[in-house]
Amino acid sequence: MAIEHDYFGLLSSGPDGSIFWSETVDLGDQTVTVDLTAPDQDDISPDALDIAAALISGIENVDAAARRGMLAEVDDRTSEVTEYILQQQEAYGEELADMLVDVSGDDSVDIIRSLRLMSMTILADEHGGSEPFAVLEYALDADETDEVLLVNLASDGAVQSVMSAD
Repeated sequence: MAIEHDYFGLLSSGPDGSIFWSETVDLGDQTVTVDLTAPDQDDISPDALDIAAALISGIENVDAAARRGMLAEVDDRTSEVTEYILQQQEAYGEELADMLVDVSGDDSVDIIRSLRLMSMTILADEHGGSEPFAVLEYALDADETDEVLLVNLASDGAVQSVMSAD
């Protein structure tokens, strides 16, 4: 079986009924890998595909919202964003300034501004549910992706949570 969509084209399911689509999109001067997945094509609604297409088409706005979500957690000393920032400061030490795209003197803000959006995974079967609909993966160094921040988005594009993964 297959699903046809204006943006994604023909989405064919695998032998187990799962759907997988992948593309590389431009975000400023970088490229981002975007994946759309669902364990069963019967769990994907046309609305979910429309929302996924809108997220991909508006990736600049999605990225800006995710960064605002990260900044909102900076003042919370127990947040995973704060922990990630402290890890990066410790890991890079004096060389941190070399990793930053803008040095304002506020390491937290500068690190979040300098994070590279590595990938966006859309979990199309989670449309309208409580689980993340999209997960954005950020890393300070594109070549060093052992420590990343994951921003979970609801299907309306709102930030649900930010987690570190290492």
